[in-house]
Amino acid sequence: MDFARLIAIRTRYDLSVLDFLCRNSHVTPPTAPFDPASFVAAVEQRARAHGFDVARFTEIAGCPLIALTKRTPGPRPRIYLSAGIHGDEPAPPLALLRLLERGFFDQRAVWFICPMLNPTGFYHHTRENAGGFDLNRDYRLAKSAEIRAHIRWLEAQPSFDLGLCLHEDWEATGTYLYELNPGGRISFAEPIITAIARKHPIDLALTIDGRPAQGGIIRPDGDPATRELWPEAIYLRAHHTSLNYTIETPSGHPLEERIAAQCLAVETAVSQLIATGRPS
Repeated sequence: MDFARLIAIRTRYDLSVLDFLCRNSHVTPPTAPFDPASFVAAVEQRARAHGFDVARFTEIAGCPLIALTKRTPGPRPRIYLSAGIHGDEPAPPLALLRLLERGFFDQRAVWFICPMLNPTGFYHHTRENAGGFDLNRDYRLAKSAEIRAHIRWLEAQPSFDLGLCLHEDWEATGTYLYELNPGGRISFAEPIITAIARKHPIDLALTIDGRPAQGGIIRPDGDPATRELWPEAIYLRAHHTSLNYTIETPSGHPLEERIAAQCLAVETAVSQLIATGRPS
């Protein structure tokens, strides 16, 4: 380990969540902020300390894929979060670890969290897994071992009142989001974007990723029947939740900014759900 480089990295990013990871990995920022196996070990340690149950639902290239659950007695909203499905998108899993360290996942809700779905992508710093699959297009055919195992785990869970899929986009000029809300529930899209805009740039393009956008919000046709390839959000809409947000931060911006924006998106979405009450 080049400790001078490590000090420079920690000074640049000021990320407490990297302390464990940097001590246990030869991989350092900025090209690859963490080793996935070390990241998962850190998450497991923090999760158990904060009252989560940890399930290892498969193992890929020596790295377990884990799911965290925390069930609070009584009526509580059920919230699902995922990250790490693309190996060149480090801010989302680091944001979940930061929120975990802060004790954010408390008794307000029942929590279901999958923090790292593509470890081989992170090993190679690629969007796809080691087999060349874009895992976020594999939820209809489920050709990959990662997604088959993830679906098996999801099938054993109850429905969710809110789903949050955390991502990044190399072409974005700021944060934006996708909303899937087929039932016309109270939308959290504007409050999420407004909260982020107070501190971070928003992508205000009228077309983002080939889809019409307005104020950093994309509301695509989310009908699973019209999609040949399913991303995770479409699978969740089909089987698990009637309200899902995919958060996209701009990969070209500083890592700390992106982690903070991801955390703010999660915090705002959860606070909005708690404020509006669990849907009947």
